[in-house]
Amino acid sequence: MLLEGLHIPLTTPFRADGRLNPRKLAANVERYSRTPAAGLIALGPSGEPTLLTDEETREVLRTAAQAAAPEKVLIAGIARDGATAVLELAEYAAEQDYDAVLVGAPSILAVDSGDDPQTTSQLRELLTYFQALADRSALPIIVLSAPGRAICSEAVVELAAHSRIIALLDAQRRPPQSDAFEQLVRLTVASRQEVTVTHVFGAVTGRMKKAAGHAHGALVSASSLTGTATAVVDAPGQPALRTRKNTVGFQVLAGDTAAMRYGLIAGAIGVAPAFAACAPQACYEVFAAWKDGDPALAEEKQERLIDAAAAAELLGPGGLKFGCDLNGYFGGGTRLPHLPASGRERAELEELMKGLRN
Repeated sequence: MLLEGLHIPLTTPFRADGRLNPRKLAANVERYSRTPAAGLIALGPSGEPTLLTDEETREVLRTAAQAAAPEKVLIAGIARDGATAVLELAEYAAEQDYDAVLVGAPSILAVDSGDDPQTTSQLRELLTYFQALADRSALPIIVLSAPGRAICSEAVVELAAHSRIIALLDAQRRPPQSDAFEQLVRLTVASRQEVTVTHVFGAVTGRMKKAAGHAHGALVSASSLTGTATAVVDAPGQPALRTRKNTVGFQVLAGDTAAMRYGLIAGAIGVAPAFAACAPQACYEVFAAWKDGDPALAEEKQERLIDAAAAAELLGPGGLKFGCDLNGYFGGGTRLPHLPASGRERAELEELMKGLRN
């Protein structure tokens, strides 16, 4: 699965009484599907995944998949510590036509920073965990390294060698121009995989293939139309979906909003900042400028969103959801222990986001 481009980590809407709001989630996904984003991440770290019941988790995955445009890559965050629970959710995500699953380190094995190595015992357990998942998962795996659940570079290099572990979403908050990201890309460059892409080298999702198959299979026999079996018909046309094969390396996504541009320069194939849920167009413009070979414009586009992104992300889900509200998406309330942004925090964020409406 090709992961080039912007991937939007969805927030999870709740009603005022704390219940899940699938109708608003569907509305958000439909609107995000009209942006230039390459994909959507349901129940990533900013989607409050650990606060949902198993039934709610399945409802979120189902709702997002049904509302998403077929050409958007769908990634399912399946945040569970136990391997059995992760595999069950991966199977469910496959049934809903997701393209990959996002899996983080179990809480008992993670370290605070990717620069802090796991102990020998932790490293062995972590590698065994991910490799066992990859061997049995119904979908390819994207490894998540995030604050509080970091994965050291030694583990990433080992995991990149597995054919079913296709990418890393690195959401670590590092100092500007840190060389840690570049080292990750360099250390995993030997891992190669073949992906199916469109004739213009875009991602081909499972839902695109299914839609093309249905269109190609919906042919009516000549005998049913003419009442005779001797009618001559032309050969069926070519399927609407034209694909080709392409070889890519182990794919790395930059998940820290403040370091998107540095990640792209270091070799990331795409970005997945939490702030993209609030301002998808502004985040996409950073990627687009870099893709167009205009580093000065990419820097300018990133600088204009850094303060707003920092303010929203510092507040956690409450800040991100208010940022979504400001741009016409439904943010809604949070679920305890997360709290909504205060009046002062809302006023500050609204001021910072004035130039980022879209």
